[in-house]
Amino acid sequence: MSYQVTLIPGDGIGPELAEATRRVLDATGVALEWDVQQAGADQIDATGTPLPDAVLDSIRRNKVAIKGPITTPVGGGFRSVNVGLRKALNLYACLRPCKTYQGVQSRYEEVDVVVVRENTEDLYSGVEFDDGSEGAREMIRVIKQLEGTRIPESSALAIKFISPEASERIVRFAFDYARENGRKKVSAVHKANIMKYADGLFLEVARSVAAEYPEIEFNDVIVDNMMMQLVQKPELYDVLVCPNLYGDIVSDLCAGLVGGLGLAPGANYGEDTALFEPIHGSAPKYTGQNKANPMAMMFSGVLMLRHLGEMDAADRLDRALSETIAEGRNVTYDLLPMEERGRALGTSQVADALVERLRA
Repeated sequence: MSYQVTLIPGDGIGPELAEATRRVLDATGVALEWDVQQAGADQIDATGTPLPDAVLDSIRRNKVAIKGPITTPVGGGFRSVNVGLRKALNLYACLRPCKTYQGVQSRYEEVDVVVVRENTEDLYSGVEFDDGSEGAREMIRVIKQLEGTRIPESSALAIKFISPEASERIVRFAFDYARENGRKKVSAVHKANIMKYADGLFLEVARSVAAEYPEIEFNDVIVDNMMMQLVQKPELYDVLVCPNLYGDIVSDLCAGLVGGLGLAPGANYGEDTALFEPIHGSAPKYTGQNKANPMAMMFSGVLMLRHLGEMDAADRLDRALSETIAEGRNVTYDLLPMEERGRALGTSQVADALVERLRA
C-alpha cells in the first residue's frame, strides 16, 4: 500500500531536516509518495501569504502531512504559520512525547512524559487588538462597563477563551491516548485558582471526563506548581493535558528535562487529518550549514508511521534512532560532550548512517 503525504520543508534549517527525514522514511520501505508544498516567509513575495492555499488544499486532500520548522517573527510581521495550519485544518490536539534516551546528556533518567495540548483556543487563538486601535478602545470600554476594571487606554489586548466542547474533546483525547498506549495516569494542568472561570471550566470538564476512565489515575496540578514538580520529580507524571498556552510552555520544559528540543517530536491531530513536526524553531543562523540535528523531525516521522498503521516500520525507525543515539558515533554536535564535538557529523551524514542501518 502506498500513502500520499504532504511534505512542507519549511524555512531556516527546515529544508535540510526535511530532506534528511524524507530519505530515512523512504529507507523504512514504506511506500510514501511525497507531495512537496512550500510555506513560510519566502512565499510572501510569490503568493502574498506565508501559508498559500495550495498547502492547505494538499493537506486536506492527503489527510497526512509532515513539516519542517517555519520562522515566526517576534513582535510583528505575519502571524505564525504553525498556528494558521492548526486553525485552518482544525487540528485540535497536539501530542508531544518527551523521553530520555541512553547516550544523551541530561540531568534526569527514565523520564517518559507525554504532553497533550489543546490547539484551537486560549490565548493562542489569535484574538488580539493592537494598542490604540478602534477595537482595543471598544473592548476597554465594554470591559469597564461590564466588569468595572479600568484598563489603560494605551493597552493592547489578547482574549483568552476556553469552551466546554474543546475542553472535553482534548481531555477525552488524552484519556483515550492513555488507554490505548498503556499509560496509567493523566494530569490536568491549569490555573483555576486565579482564572476561576476560564481555567475553572477546563478543570471542571477534565474532572467529569476522568470519571469515565476509572482504570486511569487522574489528578490536577496548578501550572506553576507543575513546572516545579517536573523539575523535582518528573517520574511522578505520565500524560499531561493542558490548555494551549500552558501546553506549549510545559512541553518545552519537558524537552529540556530529556536533553533539549533536538529530540522532541510533535503531532497535531484533527478529526481526519494529522500533521507531524519537530517542536523546535527554524534556527535561521544555521541555514545551509549542515549542522542541525534532524532527529526531532525523524521521531515525528515515527509518530506519522504509527498514525498510518505502519507499526513495524515505526518500531524499526524508532529503534534505529535510539541505537544511533546510544552509540554516540553518528550524531550531530548537540548530542556530544563539548570536548568531542570535533567528530560530530552533519545533518545529511546522520541521515546516511540511519539509511544504512535501516537497510542492513
